[in-house]
Amino acid sequence: MEDELGELIHLADPPGTSGHAVSLRVLELPAPGSDCLDCEFVVETETVRGSFPVYLMSYDLDDWQEALEELAAGRFVSWLNSGRTVQFKIEPLSPGVIGVSLHDGPSSQVTVSFPLFPATGWIDDQRARLERVRRAFAS
Repeated sequence: MEDELGELIHLADPPGTSGHAVSLRVLELPAPGSDCLDCEFVVETETVRGSFPVYLMSYDLDDWQEALEELAAGRFVSWLNSGRTVQFKIEPLSPGVIGVSLHDGPSSQVTVSFPLFPATGWIDDQRARLERVRRAFAS
């Protein structure tokens, strides 16, 4: 399934830099009659590599779309704030730089935060990823 669906989120530093990256991989579509998308956040920095299981509902995708609109306006976003799964935050720090943070409150209590220098057009890329996942989720 992952090869078909890929990543709902993928943010990474340019090649040849620190190599920080975060992605939200879609692992499995919902079973018939279910509304739960099986995913995992994957984080890679110079010193930290890890993954956090995440289960998304269709309304979480709606919330991610709203978060992308906020980011496009240059505002801070916090996504998945229900306390049932990993919380994801993005904060614009300066032109071309964002701060990313993941907090695994329900399970490990681990928080990972780091700066990223995403490629130009990164918000449009995330919108396209969201649309691809929505189409697969609906079918």
